[in-house]
Amino acid sequence: MTATYSTNAREAVYQDELEGLGMLRLLRLLPQEDADLIHGWVKEERARFWGMIGWSRDEVRDVYAFLDSLDTHHGYLMTVAGQPTGIFQTYEPLHDPLGEVYPARAEDTGMHLLLAPAARPVPNFTGTVLAGLVRFLLSDPAKDRVVAEPDARNSKAIGRFLRFGFEPGPKVQLPEKEAQLVFLDREKFGLRAAEQG
Repeated sequence: MTATYSTNAREAVYQDELEGLGMLRLLRLLPQEDADLIHGWVKEERARFWGMIGWSRDEVRDVYAFLDSLDTHHGYLMTVAGQPTGIFQTYEPLHDPLGEVYPARAEDTGMHLLLAPAARPVPNFTGTVLAGLVRFLLSDPAKDRVVAEPDARNSKAIGRFLRFGFEPGPKVQLPEKEAQLVFLDREKFGLRAAEQG
């Protein structure tokens, strides 16, 4: 389905040329138009930690329609080299249930990331995309720390964040899961980028 799904006419909220991969584009997620594509991703077993296995297309659409109505939470369809590659969500921890279980700051910015199934594996794809997403999050000068909250059972996602340079925080109990908090501050990301360059 993704091979024929065209997003070229949509305006990007953010663009970043990723070395070796092509252009990363973040497009505002359109709940109705993108529902079939997103439902196809979130219903797979590999996306179990996203929490939507067994949900109908309309239930998925309605969640993203609600998200789209908020000023503090945003959903994006990610494309790389013109191909849809995943869902990226941002949020203000102070205006999210997460902010009730750790000492959230106004300078924090939260993220959720779901990558679509890869047609063919690409070495360091996740790390390269993650670098572009962190650059987007920290392009707001009012933000100086990225927060992520993978399910504590999702060792694969936690490992990716830690290898990237995120620091582990506490495990916290949220209504739908036990989460492992991870943090990446602007200074540490800047040092990582300098080492990569």
